[in-house]
Amino acid sequence: VQLQACGGGLVQAGGSLRLSCAASGRTFSMYVMGWFRQAPGKEREFVAVITWSGGSRNYADSVKGRFTISRDNAKNTVYLQMNSLKPEDTAVYYCAAARAYSDYKNDNGYPYWGQGTQVTVSS
Repeated sequence: VQLQACGGGLVQAGGSLRLSCAASGRTFSMYVMGWFRQAPGKEREFVAVITWSGGSRNYADSVKGRFTISRDNAKNTVYLQMNSLKPEDTAVYYCAAARAYSDYKNDNGYPYWGQGTQVTVSS
């Protein structure tokens, strides 16, 4: 599966952005979809994950209550709605796909990655 992320940009603290990640192919619903981010000088970290039909979602503690992951299998797209953004949310955001859900916080478990989209939150 090939992934294409978009929707990043520059926003003031307290603002919102919605990231999208479009997948190629007809098997999108067979993949668990995750969002990760990497800030300058830091390791890539887990942000959110959603299961195949969207029945289960999990979030990093740092974004819980502010970010919402969703998916539309008919459109082969996963979304990340980001509200109440903070300067510490500044990072390159990546979408990723995996067949398994068991180790969803570990980026090594995701064989497929999008190219990343920059999110910058100004104070």
